[in-house]
Amino acid sequence: MIKGLIGKKIGMTQIFDSEGRAKVVTLIEAGPCYVTQVRLPEKDGYSAVQLGFEEANPKRLTSGQMGHLKRNNLPPLRFLREFRVKAPLVKEGDSVTVTAFMIGEHVDVMGTSKGKGFQGGVKRYHFKGGPKTHGQSDRHRAPGSRGSTTTPGRQRHKGWCR
Repeated sequence: MIKGLIGKKIGMTQIFDSEGRAKVVTLIEAGPCYVTQVRLPEKDGYSAVQLGFEEANPKRLTSGQMGHLKRNNLPPLRFLREFRVKAPLVKEGDSVTVTAFMIGEHVDVMGTSKGKGFQGGVKRYHFKGGPKTHGQSDRHRAPGSRGSTTTPGRQRHKGWCR
């Protein structure tokens, strides 16, 4: 069986262990995934299994992608990923579910974070922000100073004292 699945995060919650302590958990919708292609060393130079996940609108796929999936009578799938395996034990068109894993087995999870673009100091570094009144027109969320006595910031001069 394949030791890999494609899934998506659907939320977070908490569960309680046997001693009553709350544990934070991430809920992942994993599978069912479909085997869309099996790569063999004789033909492709390496062993891998390509899995597809999450049905999509056929209009969102190219005709090449649709032909690739129709070859095995599979529905239109949004995500296609390859998993390297030593010896593929599945056939094209098979369905793979979470039954490939046992309870208590540790897994590696890889994901892509949400891109937030360029952020200002308030969101990125938790700066307080400026006052809303007293002559401030466009400086509410501006960073202002990021520190003192640093180069090229304002430096203390010799012989100058307050």
